[in-house]
Amino acid sequence: MNDKIDSTMKDHIIANINNPGQLEKLYRDNKHSFRKAFNGLYPDLQHNASPLLEFWHERLNYMTEDISWGSRKELLFVIIASLVAGLVAKFPSIFQLEEDLFYQRNIGFIVFPFLTSYFAWKNKLPFRLVAFLGVTILLALVFINSLPHQGKSDTLVLSCIHMVLFLWSVLGLAYIGNNVRNYETRLAYLRYNGDLVVMAALLIISGVILTGITIGLFSLIGLQIEQLYFEYVVISGLAAIPIVGTYLTQTNPQLVNKVSPVIARLFSPLVLVTLVVYLIAIIYSGKDPYNDREFLLLFNLLLIGVMAIILFSVAETSRVTENKATTTILFLLSAVTVIINGIALSAILFRISEWGITPNRIAVLGGNILILINLLFVMLKLFRVLTKRGEIGEVGNTIAAFLPLYSLWIILVTFLFPLLFWFA
Repeated sequence: MNDKIDSTMKDHIIANINNPGQLEKLYRDNKHSFRKAFNGLYPDLQHNASPLLEFWHERLNYMTEDISWGSRKELLFVIIASLVAGLVAKFPSIFQLEEDLFYQRNIGFIVFPFLTSYFAWKNKLPFRLVAFLGVTILLALVFINSLPHQGKSDTLVLSCIHMVLFLWSVLGLAYIGNNVRNYETRLAYLRYNGDLVVMAALLIISGVILTGITIGLFSLIGLQIEQLYFEYVVISGLAAIPIVGTYLTQTNPQLVNKVSPVIARLFSPLVLVTLVVYLIAIIYSGKDPYNDREFLLLFNLLLIGVMAIILFSVAETSRVTENKATTTILFLLSAVTVIINGIALSAILFRISEWGITPNRIAVLGGNILILINLLFVMLKLFRVLTKRGEIGEVGNTIAAFLPLYSLWIILVTFLFPLLFWFA
């Protein structure tokens, strides 16, 4: 599907190469597809030496060294959103709410609605889609806070955890906008998440340094502000970091778009070595995921983390020149992760056969099956790339095709599990 869209876009660009108005319309209709198609055509069209062609090449690929702060409206939006997010994070203190209960159910609503609003506004989404996103978030907020609080409830914990992932899916819809079927746009959303993680890490490091300096300076004059500073500045700052980080990555893509691929290439081989050593260590230590519940839980968290690294690495690799060494590492990493997934999946099935069905076991089972199928397809596509029978873009398309399936499973666990298992 994605290859067909890109091929059609290339045909439209070639047909309108001397029509500035139509090129602008094509760009605004689908920016990601236009950029990819144009850059693919540019080497073949470069001999024409057309001023219009050179203009578009510079427009799509120019990277300024200056820091852009966007428009005044955009900066104002980010400032207000950051302040409101910080205020929402302080609701337990303001309204005398139970902190554990509030944050357990509403941690995702501190940030994601503002990020969704930002992309809905920035991408100029149609009112119908904006209304759908707003109503969806509102209903999710009402739902999660309406669930009964009755001691230890596995379905409540599952719903709260998956609610964050559900809001992440809603944010993805706002980011993708009208290009839901475009795989390249879906991969761009994954790349945005990777860039945001890098930017957020830099902001957190800067915040830690500022915190140390501030507390140290005040302590020199005999004022101990640690508690006050952490309660108001740190909590509000943490709530604002994803919003500010998003703003910086969107207005200044040159800040991280060269760092993220380097991190992806650096961490992939390190993770591969770590996983191989870890599997050997498991055998040596005699750890048993079949009967040790806590170990199985950590094992699955490891699996999810490695899967995220693979997705991020493939998303980054798909936009740069194909590299055999990188592809080989990703293939081996996928193969090792399939082994880990197989162990986790067999352990879950064993626990179900021995001790019966529980909401936790079904939720983990479904997630593991999805990840395993996705990994097998990714591994197969990477093997085709290594044997010169496929392109790296096909690997990215495989990941993009699976994103809606993950979202459907997240919706099922978040909203239906509490009802199917009657809040058990």
